[in-house]
Amino acid sequence: MAASERIKSIIAEQLGVKIEEVTESAKFIDDLGADSLDTVELVMALEEEFGIEVPDEDAEKMATVGDAIKYIEEKTSASS
Repeated sequence: MAASERIKSIIAEQLGVKIEEVTESAKFIDDLGADSLDTVELVMALEEEFGIEVPDEDAEKMATVGDAIKYIEEKTSASS
């Protein structure tokens, strides 16, 4: 499974939304109904899944699913 698909799957599971709703342009708070605790838990799940650390200031910049995918792909390609 591609990293982007794994990320979307984790987001859907963490936020309790359908995978079809998890598009790259979907905003975590406005479109997927996440609150601040949801976003913290989501970042933790992504960190665990991909073996990376996301500093708070970077996590705050991730507003959309696409932002998260781009960030994680950059972090994982840089560390390999």
